[in-house]
Amino acid sequence: MGSNGTLTSLHQNLFEQDNVVFPNNGILMPSPTSGNEEILSLISSCNFVFTFTDPSESPSRQDLKRLHLTRLLTLVRSSKKALPEKLLSPLLSVVSLNLFRPLPNSCASDLPEEDDPLSAFSPAWSHLQIVYDILLRLVITTETDVLRNHIDHSFLLKLLTLFQSEDRRERESLKNVYHKLYTKFASERSFMSKSMNDVLLNYVFETQKNCEIAELLEIWGTIINAFTVPLKEEHKLFLMRVLIPLHKPKGVHMHHRQLAYCMVRFVPKEPMLGGVMVGGLLKLWPVTNCQEELLLIGELKDLVENLEVDQHRKLALPLCTQVIKCINSWNSQVAERALYAWNNEQFVKMVSTAMAEVFPVIVEGMERNLKWHWSRNVRQLTESVKVMLDDMDPVLYSRSLQDLKARELAARQEDIKRWEKIELLATQNQFISSRPCICVSN
Repeated sequence: MGSNGTLTSLHQNLFEQDNVVFPNNGILMPSPTSGNEEILSLISSCNFVFTFTDPSESPSRQDLKRLHLTRLLTLVRSSKKALPEKLLSPLLSVVSLNLFRPLPNSCASDLPEEDDPLSAFSPAWSHLQIVYDILLRLVITTETDVLRNHIDHSFLLKLLTLFQSEDRRERESLKNVYHKLYTKFASERSFMSKSMNDVLLNYVFETQKNCEIAELLEIWGTIINAFTVPLKEEHKLFLMRVLIPLHKPKGVHMHHRQLAYCMVRFVPKEPMLGGVMVGGLLKLWPVTNCQEELLLIGELKDLVENLEVDQHRKLALPLCTQVIKCINSWNSQVAERALYAWNNEQFVKMVSTAMAEVFPVIVEGMERNLKWHWSRNVRQLTESVKVMLDDMDPVLYSRSLQDLKARELAARQEDIKRWEKIELLATQNQFISSRPCICVSN
């Protein structure tokens, strides 16, 4: 009996310890209850934050909190109806406590994240991931009017700030939450759009730190798809004042795929904007960054494929002029990518609408490549394009080639005259060569 009494007493003590508060971190061990009481108990047990950088923090308690968060997520997901107000408020409070935190200010724009994919992973992700899932579930299941009482402008701005996180996984979860809120809060869309635009413009003209730009552009891509026709003036201004200038920063390669998608989605809705986009890209064309040139050449191809025929003649000369500059680039990748533009049927159609204007420019660029380019592959591709152009209009190509030779001959003659003039001036200034020279030596 003494032994059984001792075991019973021990089991009672262990059971009681499941309901005590740990003094160091204030972790409440919830007892197995049901319904709303269990949710409130779990909320109180998660009402603190681990830094995951403090050596004094207990790994076992970190795991315990993760289990509590997982159980809380399970209960929220299993609820067949929206949670009552008395649970929603503390739930969003604990979500805010765990998510809204200081972020390291070290996001750079000149190095792609793929260079070191592990360095930007947050050690707190095991907790943050569950908290984001809880928030997403609350946003989806809670009535809009009820949710609006708990999520205000301050909450939305704090969410937007979290896009600066260096952890791609967090930004991906945050993107889903923010887009769901945008979809649900129709009355707040103007504020949310303006807030996102402020971040994008701050990146272009101030910080050029672009952790969050790709995810924000992905959100904008889905929003642009839902734009109604005809486009509102504010949507056109967004294209001209935000999207086109986003091609300017040196870190554009890190979000160019999302940016190009947003740009091209405007063309089917209002084709005349295609000319605005092409003109904007040509004005912002990089001078020394070959990687960005490769990206913009591809983007121009996509835009050309969606342009209306009415714009072809207007854009043919400036577009061909830039393509020829790329063809003459000493970077072989840029030159080859530009030469492959002639495989694009729409680009060739554009050239055919203004052949008299563009052929002299094209012929000059082709002949320069054939004579001077260092890359054999580029010269071979140039020869292939030359044959195609000659087949398009042999007479015009021949005349353009003759005109080019005449201009080159006139230029050489002008150079000869210039040098003759210089020599004449030199002989007239005899006193320069006749003055005695004094040799000074150390």
